[in-house]
Amino acid sequence: MAIDTLDIATTPAPVLNPGMLRGVHHIALNVKDMQASCHFYGNVLGLHKLVGNEVPKTLVQLVAEGKVTNFRTPDGTILDLFWEPEFSPADPDPTKGFTRADHLAFDIAPNQMENAIACLTAAQIEFKGPIIRPTGKGIYFYDPDGFTIEVRCDPVIEGE
Repeated sequence: MAIDTLDIATTPAPVLNPGMLRGVHHIALNVKDMQASCHFYGNVLGLHKLVGNEVPKTLVQLVAEGKVTNFRTPDGTILDLFWEPEFSPADPDPTKGFTRADHLAFDIAPNQMENAIACLTAAQIEFKGPIIRPTGKGIYFYDPDGFTIEVRCDPVIEGE
């Protein structure tokens, strides 16, 4: 059966409709000195450090190993600090590019992941993934300025 090219040209590309992205899930920063960063975000900026049962189950091991620390911003957004001591330091001039920002992650319902993939494909945006990790499933791509964006969903955890 031949595909009618007129149908292809007039078929609207899939889009993520307003409300499909449920919000910013987390902001991730690579930090060189975890202790100094925890002091800054917790004591200077006054963000709430997640401890004990507040730490997401998927990150408990990394937190225990000292590789990740999580804070909650006043609006509820999670700030993940990833200990990466070998990364080059940020430029001392804050008007220049930052080298230690990692990515911005948007949360999506698991049943919308395929739609997100279709939208990126239709928009001819190259992406990696989906990548499955203990923290969930995500697709990664760049915004027009080269900043890494993640669209992710939580993993399905047995018994929940």
